[in-house]
Amino acid sequence: MASISRIVAKDCNFLSHDAVLHRPRLRGIHNHISFRSGVTSIGDVNRPLALDNNRFCSSILQSLNSRSSKIVCQAATNVPGDVPANVDSSSGMTTYEKVIETLTTLFPLWVIIGTVVGIYKPSAVTWLQTDLFTVGLGFLMLSMGLTLTFEDFRRCLRNPWTVGVGFLAQYLIKPMLGFFIAMTLKLSAPLATGLILVSCCPGGQASNVATYISKGNVALSVLMTTCSTIGAIIMTPLLTKLLAGQLVPVDAAGLALSTFQVVLLPTILGVLMNEYLPKFTSKIITVTPLIGVLLTTLLCASPIGQVADVLKTQGLQLLLPVAALHAAAFFIGYAISKLSFGESTSRTISIECGMQSSALGFLLAQKHFTNPLVAVPSAVSVVCMALGGSALAVYWRNQPIPVDDKDDFKE
Repeated sequence: MASISRIVAKDCNFLSHDAVLHRPRLRGIHNHISFRSGVTSIGDVNRPLALDNNRFCSSILQSLNSRSSKIVCQAATNVPGDVPANVDSSSGMTTYEKVIETLTTLFPLWVIIGTVVGIYKPSAVTWLQTDLFTVGLGFLMLSMGLTLTFEDFRRCLRNPWTVGVGFLAQYLIKPMLGFFIAMTLKLSAPLATGLILVSCCPGGQASNVATYISKGNVALSVLMTTCSTIGAIIMTPLLTKLLAGQLVPVDAAGLALSTFQVVLLPTILGVLMNEYLPKFTSKIITVTPLIGVLLTTLLCASPIGQVADVLKTQGLQLLLPVAALHAAAFFIGYAISKLSFGESTSRTISIECGMQSSALGFLLAQKHFTNPLVAVPSAVSVVCMALGGSALAVYWRNQPIPVDDKDDFKE
């Protein structure tokens, strides 16, 4: 969120506690700020806060960039600070950042509006057909890559257990849940395949937004999303083939190729641009948040519009298995994490486990399965994932993180 991309401090000191400031690196600037037991702008006032401005969130949260991430301090009580004219000194945000934050935090509302429009006026969103849908999804992946650097991948190596648990939750717990629910409820082969397919997809960018709202570890969430995205080129087609291949023919090679083209390639391109073209990246990244918000809304609404007729006749029947998939994933992800991790990390893993890229599932279903019903569970998942994850995040936001919460993440 833009609300933490600028922090206006007085003497860089909060309640007489020290604020430790690390100089940004020359490449892939990360203004890392650690306030211990001080007053912060978000979350629990007694909770340590660790922020990485350039990498705060992927996709639609990219207003935190090397050019706009600034720290403004006043040296003394009566000495005016050098505060940019377009920055609100009370909140530390520019008008643009406030708009982006508002649009992003209202994501559940956009999903609801998109769902209603998709069902009752499909023509307003169905123009986003397969080719354009692919471009839109690829742009979101590129946007995520623009917020990442090589250092992020080194941080994964410093947190193998923490990131690894999230990866296993995404590609072990979730697919098994999808298969179990499909078999238990005796869904038809196309619908069962669609449910399994969406359960095998990588983490979605919306999980980073939900993690922020829930007071989870956003940096860890971004790393988990990145790792599951990279792993998707192998795990998504492999698991879909293993779990759904007995129901309908599954083109694993085609799924892998599409995943590489739509997900992995744009992400890698974004990382390389951020590393080797930082000036150019810092310019375009200022507009990607707003485009990301609009694209995400369209990518949620378009699948609904394209299967509107089926949803009108079988909507309630499809709602139960998809809602059960996400609810169970949230619960199990949290319960397992609590066995080894602290509260903040457990919330992060739970949200990462329960929210995945349903839009990717819809695209893969359209391109590689002849029966249109295979795409329906992914369309329903868009709504259940966004609303369920947002509701859980809001609930957790009102539940304080313990002051002595275990720190499971190594910077």
